Amino acid sequence: MADAKLALWVRLEAKPGKESEVEDFLRAGLSLVQQEPETLTWYAIQLGPSTFGIFDTFADESGRQAHLSGKVASALRQKSDLFAQPPVVEKIDIMASKHPAAIVDRAA
Repeated sequence: MADAKLALWVRLEAKPGKESEVEDFLRAGLSLVQQEPETLTWYAIQLGPSTFGIFDTFADESGRQAHLSGKVASALRQKSDLFAQPPVVEKIDIMASKHPAAIVDRAA
């Protein structure tokens, strides 16, 4: 696996009553991002009852940009009615990381 040097952090706030739909959307996003060879890792997380996030990593800027213009980003725009506010996307530089030699798909 290439070294992850860059990342994205996306914070998502579900509209009241839309929490389960956001969770379903994020779980479905895994199949889309698995088609992106330049996305090294991708995590969909829940921070609280209505607060969710996406954290993903990339070896370089071209991979990050490919993801930002990819299917998950497009789906986020199409599902804007699920969110209380537009998703907040932050670009991150990774200073150090530790990961196993083989990352296992935990969503299976």
